[in-house]
Amino acid sequence: MSQPRVPRPLFCGNWKLWGSLSESLALAAGVRDATAGVTTVDVAVGPGFVALAAVAEKLKSSALGVAAQDGYWEVKGAFTGEVAMAQIADAGARYVIIGHSERRQFFSETDANVARKAKAALGLHLTPIICIGETLAERDAGQALARVAGQLDGATRELSEAELVKVVIAYEPVWAIGTGRNATPEQAQEVHAAIRAQLTSRLKSKAQEIRILYGGSVKPDNVASLMGQKDIDGALVGGASLTVESFAKLVKEGASACIRS
Repeated sequence: MSQPRVPRPLFCGNWKLWGSLSESLALAAGVRDATAGVTTVDVAVGPGFVALAAVAEKLKSSALGVAAQDGYWEVKGAFTGEVAMAQIADAGARYVIIGHSERRQFFSETDANVARKAKAALGLHLTPIICIGETLAERDAGQALARVAGQLDGATRELSEAELVKVVIAYEPVWAIGTGRNATPEQAQEVHAAIRAQLTSRLKSKAQEIRILYGGSVKPDNVASLMGQKDIDGALVGGASLTVESFAKLVKEGASACIRS
């Protein structure tokens, strides 16, 4: 019986609402060059939609991937302001971030919509990075694991086993995003292990193939301690991905420390 494949760690920068077209192209090129020698992990950047196609074209001949920050499940129609997964794929992206806590908080994203987006992304051969995580109130009330389990189930219940094994999960404790706080490595590992166990209940040993990223104030000086945990397979990075120096250092430190690389 063959052993399950251990996934390559992934470090994805989420640029959020940052960057002109020229700034985005410069940052993408800088990250490409600064991480070219890192071969044990996958690296991606997530520019805004206006720069998505240009950044993808800039990086076309490199190993650096491109992620869209959101996407819509309908193929076409009267949905002003939305961007279809087919348009994202056509622009040259490889990944699409869905269900980010900021989408949930500010734009009323639901688990049901995240599920639709995941299904649509997979249908276009995009890799969905499905974000889940609890608020500070939920953690303080002892509801963190239950909240995360509910979000994971809601986002993936309609996926077949063949589809589910292709997704990336990003655990992002809401209370640690943009606050300068981050979960301790032990707190992060506890949730990652619970996520892995939930996936194992559906996929058995193939759950080991799914990348589970940590997101929440990840920086060059704390990434090594996080990546040394058994079930952490990379990071979804916000502010620390906005300069070449910071993101390249984070990727290199993380690649060296990640026990699954």
